[in-house]
Amino acid sequence: MKRSIAAPLAVSLLATTSAFAQDKEITVASWGGSYQEAQSKALFEPASEAMGITVKQETYGGMADVRLQVSTGQVTYDLVASGSGSAARAGAEGLLEPLDYDVIDVSNFYESLYSEYCVGGDVFSVVAAWNTDTYGEDGPQSWADFFDTEKFPGTRAYRNTVSGALEPALMADGVAPEDVYEVLSSEEGIERALDKIRELRPNIAVYWSSGAQHAQLMKDGEVDMTTGWNGRFDNAAKDGGKVSYTFNQALLDYDCFAIPKGAPNKDLAMEFLAEISKPEYQDDLPKYITYGPTNKAAYETGEISDEVAASLPSSPENAAKQLPISLEWYAEWEQVAAEMYQEMLTE
Repeated sequence: MKRSIAAPLAVSLLATTSAFAQDKEITVASWGGSYQEAQSKALFEPASEAMGITVKQETYGGMADVRLQVSTGQVTYDLVASGSGSAARAGAEGLLEPLDYDVIDVSNFYESLYSEYCVGGDVFSVVAAWNTDTYGEDGPQSWADFFDTEKFPGTRAYRNTVSGALEPALMADGVAPEDVYEVLSSEEGIERALDKIRELRPNIAVYWSSGAQHAQLMKDGEVDMTTGWNGRFDNAAKDGGKVSYTFNQALLDYDCFAIPKGAPNKDLAMEFLAEISKPEYQDDLPKYITYGPTNKAAYETGEISDEVAASLPSSPENAAKQLPISLEWYAEWEQVAAEMYQEMLTE
């Protein structure tokens, strides 16, 4: 009698477990455009298939959206793509779940490309890009060139938020890259950078708000040069855009993945994050966008050729030309700098 009851019960539990596995779903939010398309093809879709789970993708506006969800107790995102500085601040603000590095293997990650609340997904650069119809291949080779409207007459686009906006201005004003964050660590230094941007303002036609926007500006030839993210420009060039850029004096930064506080499927999101951090996924990312992997082992799988590696921001030759973003500065000063920047934009 006991066996006859136990057998159907076992079958029932097995069926329930199987159904539960099939119903597993997480919601991932990123920034859209060619960037999210690359993430989807290299990371999200293959990892979803390997794990046998459903990954629902959304496009979002950054940590402000996470803040709104957490503050209202209506969290729908399980995993979000974020800039490294934004994640550092959001973590300090209590908006993110601490990551479990017993689950996520970062033993082969580049140093400083993961933190308590965010693990690196790719390495990118903020570069000076130009329209090759306007300047040929000899566009601006430094931030001083970018700000020099006599040597390089024409329209500019510049970022509408402070992230990656002040450092180029200071280098254009003659500050050595290694001294940039020391100078920016005072309101006077921030004001110096803002004054340099004010000088350029008559030539700034657009303040861009997203990677998709600044790539489109260059594809359409709406501006002669802009700041922006290298991979977006490479994709714009592949699509026929007349655009080139330089890694010289670029800002070396990384995007990362974070789990919002109170994510409805936190544990599954952690497992998914562990999966997409593996080299066999990260080595595919440069096929779709020229951002470097954060997992060093991705360079050893044979998927990334020497030629492709030479075009990636994290290659030793390119990295040596750049200024690494200071998360410490952003954690301490960004709020003050952002308020000053917005005041400047509305003057």
